[in-house]
Amino acid sequence: MNSTIETLLQHKSIRKYEDKPLTDEQIKLIVQSAQAASTSSYVQAYSIIGIKDKEKKKKLAELAGHQPYVAENGHFFVFCADFHRHDVIAVMHNHDLSTSLQSTEKFMVALIDAALAAQNASVAAESMGLGICYIGGLRNQLDEVVEVLKTPDHVVPLFGLTVGYPAQDPDVKPRLPLEHVYHEEEYQQNQDVYKQQLKKYDDEISAYYHERTNGERNDTWTGQMAHMLSKPTRMYMKEFVQKKHFDTK
Repeated sequence: MNSTIETLLQHKSIRKYEDKPLTDEQIKLIVQSAQAASTSSYVQAYSIIGIKDKEKKKKLAELAGHQPYVAENGHFFVFCADFHRHDVIAVMHNHDLSTSLQSTEKFMVALIDAALAAQNASVAAESMGLGICYIGGLRNQLDEVVEVLKTPDHVVPLFGLTVGYPAQDPDVKPRLPLEHVYHEEEYQQNQDVYKQQLKKYDDEISAYYHERTNGERNDTWTGQMAHMLSKPTRMYMKEFVQKKHFDTK
């Protein structure tokens, strides 16, 4: 096992940071690492907005559901699906690119490009001894987030990434069993085996929470998912995305 794999396997979300900003050099290296990620057909359909301003961080923390670590970290990155530059390219080359840019396929390209870039950034940050946490709560109130970030049409803020010097050291949270995630040759659909694997994972997660909270919590993963998914959230998203000229065809 090499150091890269060790870094990946030791990933944990950090929600408390030292009051110490990242240097400009660290920020540059993290962004350059993000840019080195694979990108569909070289389209590079994403942008990254870095936030240093404390008042902006506080506002974004409020919009993300009052998560204090959005305001208190070494640096806050926002990853965006971005076809604004390609809209500019349409003007530069006098081509009508609207049908392509507004397709579901290109929306998926932008989402995947942004996610790949963000994961590269995360691994780079963790390899420096920094901690990270993804912030999907930015999508709670995207109209307000857009106002803060001044993003134009063809740009959708997708999620944030807090980065900083960890002020906590939580345990690595167990993931689903490999055999439940990895299928060979075809998707395995034996429901009895599937349920058995989930029950085994529930036992592991319950024990994890029990130990982590000194017995105050022992819920299961399937119970969490059933509860969470029974309450639809952010149902305005399709309308918002279409308003930004994505995914309309």
